[in-house]
Amino acid sequence: MTVAPEPISVAVFGAAGRMGEALLRVIRDAPRARLAAALVRDGSPLAGQPVPAHLLAGGTGAAYAAAPFAPAQVLIDFAGPQGFDAALALALRTGTALVSGSTGLDARQQAALAAAAERIPVLWSANFSLGVALLLHLVRQAAAALPDWDCEIVEAHHRHKRDAPSGTALSLGHAAAAGRGVDLDRVATTSAREGERRDGAIGFAVVRGGDVVGEHTVAFYGAGERVELGHRATDRDIFARGAVRAALWLARRSPGRYALQDVLGG
Repeated sequence: MTVAPEPISVAVFGAAGRMGEALLRVIRDAPRARLAAALVRDGSPLAGQPVPAHLLAGGTGAAYAAAPFAPAQVLIDFAGPQGFDAALALALRTGTALVSGSTGLDARQQAALAAAAERIPVLWSANFSLGVALLLHLVRQAAAALPDWDCEIVEAHHRHKRDAPSGTALSLGHAAAAGRGVDLDRVATTSAREGERRDGAIGFAVVRGGDVVGEHTVAFYGAGERVELGHRATDRDIFARGAVRAALWLARRSPGRYALQDVLGG
C-alpha cells in the first residue's frame, strides 16, 4: 500500500495583498501543501484578524499574523521591495527555504538574497508563469538570430504596480542582451528617448492602467518586417500556482540559489 507523503508546510509573507490571496487559494487546493501561517507586516491592523474562510481548506481556521510564526518548511514572499527585507530576515532567522516573487529589488537587496543562499535554499523569479519561462528562452534565441534588428519590450500592468519597467520586462531584456552577448545596462533605453534610436539598443515602454494582470511583448524590427513574441496573463493565479510549485520543490533542497528553470527540469 502506497503511503501519501506528508504535506509540506508553507508560510505566506504579504498574505493580505492581491498575490497573497491568490497564494492562499492555491495552497488551499494543493494536496501536497499545508498553510502554516498567513503573515502580514508588523503593525498591520489585520494581525490577529481571521483569514476569510473561502481562502482556507474546509474545516480549518487561521488568522493573519506577524512574525514570529509557526514553523514552516518554506516561506513564499510577494510583499514587494518594501516588505522583502523583513521576509528575508525572517527566513534566515528561522532557517526556512525562501521563494520570492518580489520585484523592484535594489542592488543591496539582490546582494542580500545572494548571500542568504549560502545558508538557506533561495529561489527568486520576476515571474512564476510557465509561459513566461518559455518566452525568456525564445527571446534569447530570437535576439541571437537577429542581432542587427531593433528590439523593443512593451509591458502593461494594473494601475497600482509600483516598479517600472516590470521585473519580467527586465528579465526579458536580460535574455535579449544575453542572446547578443552584451550587457543590458549598456544598451537599455526607454520610449521617452529623444532623437534617433542608437544601433544595438534594447528599448522599454511601460503602460499602467486599470486591472491589467500582466502583458509583455518583445518585438524585433527589421527592414520591411517585424517579429513579435508575447505573453498575456489574465488570471493572477497562474503566478501563484507557479510559486507554490516552486515552494514544494524547494522545501527539501540544500542551501543554494535556484531558478524556476530548475523546478521545471526536476
